[in-house]
Amino acid sequence: MQDIYVDDIGSGFPLVLVHGYLGSSEMWTLQKEYLSKHFRVIAPALPGFGESYKTKSVNSINEMAKIVFKCLDDKKINDFYLMGHSMGGMIVQEMVNISQERINKLICFATGSIGNIPDRFESIDVSIERLKKEGIEETVKRIPPKWFVEGSNSKYYYLCENAVKDITEETAHNALNAMKNWNGFDNLKNIKNQTLIIWGDKDISYNFEQVDTLNKNISNSKLEVFEGCCHNVHLEQPQKFNETVKNFLE
Repeated sequence: MQDIYVDDIGSGFPLVLVHGYLGSSEMWTLQKEYLSKHFRVIAPALPGFGESYKTKSVNSINEMAKIVFKCLDDKKINDFYLMGHSMGGMIVQEMVNISQERINKLICFATGSIGNIPDRFESIDVSIERLKKEGIEETVKRIPPKWFVEGSNSKYYYLCENAVKDITEETAHNALNAMKNWNGFDNLKNIKNQTLIIWGDKDISYNFEQVDTLNKNISNSKLEVFEGCCHNVHLEQPQKFNETVKNFLE
């Protein structure tokens, strides 16, 4: 199994951060700065994305989950806290399905239980067709602004621009297919880990029904709604987000 870039910063109990579609390890910059004072933060860049752009991408959420486990095994990290954003939220749910006992606490952030997301700003199929038609350059200009209330004018939008500067059409296409073909709904009842669900009330990628489904079907969960935030809550209200995560984990 291929190696990927992994940012490893801080000390203490490990906290693994898994980014989403068109993301990178750098998308967690504001979390690494704060949370690494309290935890050992492990932030991989998924194959084909961000700092791992030279690594061949994969088209399966299950395969992505196994790749994250491999990088933890390489670091001899057995037990850890786990947080996933968007597509990364699918990956962390899959990680629970593979090896639940290794995960101390779970955070599902701006995500849902199915990859072919209902009521998304556009369907996954439309994103795939537009990617084919318009190409990767137009795609990375068009989609990330939808993740912020202020669009590309958001203070930390540049982190999205950095994340996609080396991405290929193949990587983007593989990830869209991975999401489209993933469904974790039936596994929700098996998640026994203490779980925090985070969602911004202006999110147009995942509506409230998606996070409410997580909350109702994961037995030991609670939902935190951030008002006035879109899909990238961690970059729109970083201080409150970081404190919410720290307080939940501690």
